[in-house]
Amino acid sequence: MYPFPQAVSPAIKSHLDAQATYLNDVARSMFHSFQQVCDLNIQLMQAMLEESAQAGKQLLAADGQTEVLGAAAARAQPATDKLRAWQQHLSRLAADTQVELARVTEQHAQNTARTARALADEVARTTSEQAERGMRTQQETMRRVADPFAHAAEASAAQAAHIWTGGPQPMQSAAQQGGAQPASAQHG
Repeated sequence: MYPFPQAVSPAIKSHLDAQATYLNDVARSMFHSFQQVCDLNIQLMQAMLEESAQAGKQLLAADGQTEVLGAAAARAQPATDKLRAWQQHLSRLAADTQVELARVTEQHAQNTARTARALADEVARTTSEQAERGMRTQQETMRRVADPFAHAAEASAAQAAHIWTGGPQPMQSAAQQGGAQPASAQHG
């Protein structure tokens, strides 16, 4: 009725388990990396807010225009340094994430490949068995279709052989004979 069996085969189950484990480890690595990026961004924003607050205090305390420009210029370099450090740290996190993903993939590659081979072998075996079963069913059906003709031909040949050799004729019902009576019953 259904083209697939109702029960999940062990090969499918082990392959799905291997895939789920691999995807869980990848997700865990990605989440950890995302968490580190978020922490880095929070640290940068806190440092920038502290710098802005100190710059604001210096600007408010400045008496002249030259002191205001001097305070603003003095704060520009630390902000640029912080952004550069953030960019370097972000690049380092991206590289670490790639290394971690490569490690996870390498760790799971053999198991996943093994379960995939087992699943492919099982699918090939099941397909072969189903094809063989289908071929046998088709051959049986063809034999049944051909059998009525072969059986009728064999019965006619046997009946003709008995008539010509004078042997006893097989008993037939009146319906099969078409209502005709045996020759001995007509003469007697």
